[in-house]
Amino acid sequence: MSAKRRTFSTDFKKQVVALFENGKSRQDIVQEYELTASALDRWITQFKQSGSFKEKDNRPQEEQELIVLRKRNKQLEMEVDILKQAALIMGRR
Repeated sequence: MSAKRRTFSTDFKKQVVALFENGKSRQDIVQEYELTASALDRWITQFKQSGSFKEKDNRPQEEQELIVLRKRNKQLEMEVDILKQAALIMGRR
């Protein structure tokens, strides 16, 4: 049987990061709250970078720009396809 993935609220993550920032050792937090060390490290890093635990808020600027440009490119490709179809229809008349 596989282990069920646990989820944590944003408030819980903030409290745990605050404990770490106030001097409680990483190992004590991991043991007390039954967390993985990597999860705690990720939360600390995310909170320091953006103050948010959401992935989209912690992406590098280049990655965010790339996502926006890919969406725009897809939209433009669709518009070109529509215009091609319209030109074919108009050409038949």
